[in-house]
Amino acid sequence: MKYKMIVTDLDDTLLNSQGKVSDKDKESIMKAQENGVIFVLASGRPTYAMRDLAQELKLDKFGSFILSYNGSIITNCKTGKNILEETLTKDEIHLLYDFSKNNNVEIITYLDDSIISEDYSSYIEVEVELTKMPFEKVKNFKAVVDKDCVKCIMLEEPEYLKQVEKKLNSELGNQFSIAISKPFFLEVTKLGVDKGSSLLKLANKLGIQQDEIIVVGDSYNDIPMLKVAGMPTCVENAKPEIKNICKFISTSNNNNGMTKIIENLIFKK
Repeated sequence: MKYKMIVTDLDDTLLNSQGKVSDKDKESIMKAQENGVIFVLASGRPTYAMRDLAQELKLDKFGSFILSYNGSIITNCKTGKNILEETLTKDEIHLLYDFSKNNNVEIITYLDDSIISEDYSSYIEVEVELTKMPFEKVKNFKAVVDKDCVKCIMLEEPEYLKQVEKKLNSELGNQFSIAISKPFFLEVTKLGVDKGSSLLKLANKLGIQQDEIIVVGDSYNDIPMLKVAGMPTCVENAKPEIKNICKFISTSNNNNGMTKIIENLIFKK
């Protein structure tokens, strides 16, 4: 099988514990792109927080793509243009805000390349550090969020957040796509939007078949794209539920996991 596309999650998958791509993995990614493989960064992160890495990996030079906000936006790195953009309406975001308040969890959204919330905590600080985006603490979330936005995240202690996830799915699961990414991040996007559905739209646009796609992940929000890939793979540090649906398990994100995937699935004779 000749694979034409590699799609990878970022945090705890492509990126090591220092938030970097190892030199060895970077070299392997370059080699794959030089041989015509399209490389896609697929993350819950905002586009803003993925641009530097896309430049570092020369995705613009090779015509590769960013799939950000859990699939809500797809960006062609060569042109810098979005080829897909799915948003939550202002009213939907306000509904999620009300749910968060009723269930004692923090909520953030993204407005004009800034993170918006009425709260600030160690969990929100993680997102600010990961994305390097400006943070704006506001007094009235609904008043400030006066237009459509791409997604929301609810944040709280992991065990409690699992309970909130169940309740959110029960009450509003028919209105939104809902997934835990990091244990303390509950991500909400437009109904029907996830990494898998958006990946299929991109592949269809490029004339790439599902069995020509390698996907690499580690966590729950990667499940939709792992399920649509011909070759679902994961890093060794992935959650057990993720390993159970993968055909190839690589080394960890701290041990050049991407290189092993590329060497074994792209270049192995």
